Amino acid sequence: MSEQKPYVPKNYDPTTFRDKPVSFVRRSGRMTSGQQRGWDDLSDFYLIDVPHGPAATSVAEGATGDPAELFGRSAPLVIEVGSGQGHAIIHAAASHPEKNFLAVEVFQAGLARTMTAADEEGVRNLRLAEVNAPELLERYLPAGSADELWVFFPDPWAKVRHRKRRLIDEEFSHIAARVLRPGGLLRLATDWQNYADQMREVLDAAPGFARDFTGEWAERFDGRVLTAFENKGTAKGRAIRDLTYRRV
Repeated sequence: MSEQKPYVPKNYDPTTFRDKPVSFVRRSGRMTSGQQRGWDDLSDFYLIDVPHGPAATSVAEGATGDPAELFGRSAPLVIEVGSGQGHAIIHAAASHPEKNFLAVEVFQAGLARTMTAADEEGVRNLRLAEVNAPELLERYLPAGSADELWVFFPDPWAKVRHRKRRLIDEEFSHIAARVLRPGGLLRLATDWQNYADQMREVLDAAPGFARDFTGEWAERFDGRVLTAFENKGTAKGRAIRDLTYRRV
């Protein structure tokens, strides 16, 4: 068995800021008039102004942010990667006003819907970031600043030739370990069995994590609101797989 090489963070080079395909394809298209209105009216409060680099969703060299300043208070921080329309994180933020929540998403329509729904619910302990999540976690936020990191139903990139785009891999495990405090939790969920197997293989081998569950899979995280997306996977006969790992 070959010896595992230590992880060395990449140096930032604006001319080659990504040497790996991102885990999303950013769709073009206009927002609806309601979404645009929500964006215009609410982004000053909810949206973090992350300086971007060469790409629209990249993080500029040297840009950093302090959660206490971004939220105006110090509190446990929960980050959701790929928050979609915000159903899970809005529910969680409304249920736990004592915590700070950060939704990371690249699709403006989803961010606009999240802002509008959060405002209607009176949720004020939520902020949004329009950015490629690994860059935010690796460079923008301080090390050890998050108490929980959620990745629920990431794009499975089901075709074999596309699997290199999957978010959860060895590199992401190091990035997640960096941003989580000791004892912090990484929560994962997917309805694609081969992706669940990959997630478990990657995190079982990651030196910064230990299982926080017994048996083959974790129990369903009761803090994750049941969405139409999850119901759709179940309706198609796909098992929902949860995994929870603790930062060690």
